[in-house]
Amino acid sequence: MDIIKVGILGVAAVLMAIPLRKEKQEYSMFLSMAVCICIFIYIITKVQIVLEFVEKLEGMIAIDSAYIGLVIKMVGITYAAEFAVNVCKDAGYGAIAGQIENFAKMSILVVSLPVLMAFIDTIGSLL
Repeated sequence: MDIIKVGILGVAAVLMAIPLRKEKQEYSMFLSMAVCICIFIYIITKVQIVLEFVEKLEGMIAIDSAYIGLVIKMVGITYAAEFAVNVCKDAGYGAIAGQIENFAKMSILVVSLPVLMAFIDTIGSLL
């Protein structure tokens, strides 16, 4: 199971970072960031599985593929922003993390505008 591998990697990194924090705090931070990047890259390899599932889902259900693409973009923005925010907070840069969160929220809003417009058009046509 992949979660066991990732969990062991995370726990091992924490156990290595704790003694480093006392002597060389910057090395502890670099170790933490390196493990975060490794786990994020591992997550990205799993995206292909999700995309294949979405393609099968599009074939089964008569949904406009543009809407599914928008949902995938929103999920991608969320995961990328969450990763960046956690790394910034871990490094002690909470203000930058907050700005990344704000930018991610605005990006999701911008990406979702076509769906919102289609929803409003549908409601308008029903009335």
